Amino acid sequence: MVQDVVRGGRLDGERTEDVNWLLSSAEGDRYIADADLLVDLAHVLMLLRQGILGEPEARTLLGGLLSLRDSGLPGSVLDPSFEDIHAGIEAHLTAMVGDEAGGRLHVARSRNDEVATCLRLRLRDELLGAAGDACALRAVLLEVAASHAESVMPGFTHLQHAQPTTLAHHLLAYSGALERDTARLLDCYARTNRSPLGAAALASTGFPVDREWTAARLGFSGILENSMDAVSGRDFALEALSCSAVLTGTLSRLAGELVLWSSPLVGFVVLDDSYCSTSSIMPQKKNPDTLELVRAKASSVSGALAASLGIVRGLPQSYNRDLQELSRHLWRGVDDARRSLRVMAGALRTARFDTGRMAEEAGRGGSTATELADTLAREFGMPFRTAHRVVAGAVRRGRLDLAGIEAEALATAEISLVARGLDQGRVDRALDPLESVRVRGTAGGPAPGAVRSTLGSAGARLERDRAFVIGEQERVRVAIDGLVAAAREAAV
Repeated sequence: MVQDVVRGGRLDGERTEDVNWLLSSAEGDRYIADADLLVDLAHVLMLLRQGILGEPEARTLLGGLLSLRDSGLPGSVLDPSFEDIHAGIEAHLTAMVGDEAGGRLHVARSRNDEVATCLRLRLRDELLGAAGDACALRAVLLEVAASHAESVMPGFTHLQHAQPTTLAHHLLAYSGALERDTARLLDCYARTNRSPLGAAALASTGFPVDREWTAARLGFSGILENSMDAVSGRDFALEALSCSAVLTGTLSRLAGELVLWSSPLVGFVVLDDSYCSTSSIMPQKKNPDTLELVRAKASSVSGALAASLGIVRGLPQSYNRDLQELSRHLWRGVDDARRSLRVMAGALRTARFDTGRMAEEAGRGGSTATELADTLAREFGMPFRTAHRVVAGAVRRGRLDLAGIEAEALATAEISLVARGLDQGRVDRALDPLESVRVRGTAGGPAPGAVRSTLGSAGARLERDRAFVIGEQERVRVAIDGLVAAAREAAV
């Protein structure tokens, strides 16, 4: 078996299986295996460039690292006998190239700055990926909304009929929330994409390393200046989990509404079979299980955030092994968020909305009463609070017609609305859900014109965000490709 090259110099004795399990970070390290090799390549090239490492040793190390990258890391690098993947890779590399070259890999570096760099490398890719996934769901929302600018439906507050709106207007509410979720992810990306490499254990190093050079080769936008902060700071991970928790909260609301709407009691939407399950005993059942689980994932991600905040709280500077426990929460939270985004996009894209059923419900529950009150204030000179009382009284007595409104006005306001020109036709128009939607044409409202304006501006911002994500992914790819190409050239 490959021997742990880290432990032997200072410590002795065999660990128990339970101690190995506790110390091993294998669960989280699976996510950063590729990143670790890239960090190793950048570090060795920098050591060569700075004259800290000779050409023969550098060539041997680079050849071994490229061999591991090309053939794939063996699963044994994650063996619990190694405390982490960094020790596992170094041990396997040393077994390949010998102690003379292998023993030089870790000069001017600590596992503290190494793991912090690997975390940021992998997380920045996940943040860009999550932003791209959010953009994909936003695109679906805009596409569906564009087809339903005039599909009237009830709007709710407190889950009670409130005012008529449209399906497009309802979906655009989620598009707006996801737009902010995307912005948070991209803000977090900017703070994540900075390099800790070269900070060493906590107090930097006496070797003449070039931190800016390795940062650029790894595609980072710069370095984290203070070496203690560089190795021990995990606010970037907390921020990523916070963004993920807010994002999955948005998805949970959307999923919950689709679950409700898919019930025969409501009947607003029919979900595609591929996003549903059935019962083991009731043959008629079609259950919206995927959306229920998306709804539940919001709690799992929030739990990962809460656990991570608890781990970091009160830790003294600088690095503490507690931080290892944070990593598994980080990867679970980010992964749950990304997968939930993709499931929601697929479920929404394949859903069929029953606009007839929505229209049936649009005017129920007195939902157009607000427009009638607005009409009395807007067109007949009545103070709005008085109009509110007049219409509320008519609703309470079940007489939301001309006679009922006139009686309430005479009793409440001591005026005759009929004398001011109110007739049954004007009352009927005010109570029409289509009319209620049509007059609400201010910015962000449900009127078809306002919705189309929102679709245009939201679409432009979506393309801006997509372009940024694609541009950053390409910039990082070019940097990493250049790093690997430079390593291959130097290894010859």
